[in-house]
Amino acid sequence: MTEPVRLRPRRPCPICAKPSIQKAHPFCSTRCAQVDLNRWLGGHYAIPVEEEEPGEDEGKD
Repeated sequence: MTEPVRLRPRRPCPICAKPSIQKAHPFCSTRCAQVDLNRWLGGHYAIPVEEEEPGEDEGKD
């Protein structure tokens, strides 16, 4: 039997750095996928935001 065609390149799992598997890409297992989902839902991943000072936009019109 022939090997299945890989649609995505193999990369290390972002959680534990083991090689990823096709079924759970980009993770190595469904457990690591669940850990990542829990981090997202728990607010551990965030984009830093710089708040503007009030009045900075005044006078630019």
